[in-house]
Amino acid sequence: MSLFLFLILVAVVLGIIGVAVHGLFYLLVVGCVVLVAALVYGAMRFRRGGRKQRIAR
Repeated sequence: MSLFLFLILVAVVLGIIGVAVHGLFYLLVVGCVVLVAALVYGAMRFRRGGRKQRIAR
């Protein structure tokens, strides 16, 4: 969960810097890519999280 939140934070920061600083539009693009990757990671993790894992004894 912390990795998901960290990736969202990184995407937001890169997006803000990419919009604010002239000539760093590529940071906005990288931020969007990180955001999409974080959403895909979160969706896979939350979908898989419903199953209980058995403890081997």
